[in-house]
Amino acid sequence: MSSSKFEAHSIQGAGLGLRSSHYQQIFETKPDVPWFELLSDNYMADGGLPILKAEKIREDYPVTLHGVGMSLGSADPLNLDYLSKLKALADRIEPVYVSDHIAWVSVGGKYTHDLLPLPYTNETLNHLCERIDQAQNVLGRKILVENPSSYMTFHSTDMTEWDFIKGITEKTDCDLLLDINNIYVSAINHDFDPYEYLRGIPSERVKEIHLAGYEKMDKYLFDTHGYQVHPPVWDLYRAALKQFGAVPTLIEWDTDVPSFDTLRQEALKAEKQLKEFSR
Repeated sequence: MSSSKFEAHSIQGAGLGLRSSHYQQIFETKPDVPWFELLSDNYMADGGLPILKAEKIREDYPVTLHGVGMSLGSADPLNLDYLSKLKALADRIEPVYVSDHIAWVSVGGKYTHDLLPLPYTNETLNHLCERIDQAQNVLGRKILVENPSSYMTFHSTDMTEWDFIKGITEKTDCDLLLDINNIYVSAINHDFDPYEYLRGIPSERVKEIHLAGYEKMDKYLFDTHGYQVHPPVWDLYRAALKQFGAVPTLIEWDTDVPSFDTLRQEALKAEKQLKEFSR
């Protein structure tokens, strides 16, 4: 795409994750949605139907690209072929942001298809920062990194997650995609104060927020992205908006995907709160 009617780096309000089951309704009705997030890994091809659909969406809406394949925390060398394809996609789609996770997903060239945790140590911090710098250099742009949901801790960890994240932004100049649901899930699973976590995050780095639903298991919370946003996450979201301002927010719903109208209603809940904090 050689030109765009959207200004660079201009999203606001509550966006939605683009799902293939909703393509047709979006094309036919052009709903009043401020922006869409595309899962990068689904569109990294030179041609084919998915990229054509993405371009059609991009004609009418700003988009962001969110991926799960950078494996920024892995000991494997960065996958330069993956990054090259991602750069080509970004050049073609012109997203406002490109983001991935503070996690690792590969070992020995084999991919786990899961976002696996890291110990929060100075050694890990330096390793991750080197790889973020390399990724940003290849892509020719700043990226956003997302905080994980986690279900285990490491004995070797010697700093909090929020201090680790703050260190990443200071060393690499990257920005943050702050997942409020992930903060709450991890806080319950590891018995820390999610509001203290928020207070430790540098406000100027938060460029996007994610909201999603978790599943309550016997002894922990599981980040399934398959439910409506739960009340304590909405409460934490309000605290985040009070601290960070009206940051563009995305509703994630990846499993048992509901109708587009149900998803839109969830986004309107976030939109109402964003308007309150944008005054």
